[in-house]
Amino acid sequence: MISHVTPIQRDVTYDHRAQQMAMPVAVHHHSGSKEESILVLTSDEVELYSAQFDRVIRQRATARGEGPAR
Repeated sequence: MISHVTPIQRDVTYDHRAQQMAMPVAVHHHSGSKEESILVLTSDEVELYSAQFDRVIRQRATARGEGPAR
C-alpha cells in the first residue's frame, strides 16, 4: 500500500505536442520500500498548481515574519 509520494530532485520535462509536464517522483510504501515513477500534469494543471504554490510560499514567508514574498 502506498504511504505517500515525493518529488525527486531532477529536471521536470515538458512535451509541447502533448502539452504535458512530467515530474519524476518517488512512491513510498508503508513497508518502507519505494519506487520511482512520473507525475504527469496538463498545462492547465501546471498553471493551477503554480498559483497554489505561490500562495503557499507567501503564507510561509508571512508566518516566518519575512513579510510577503515577491
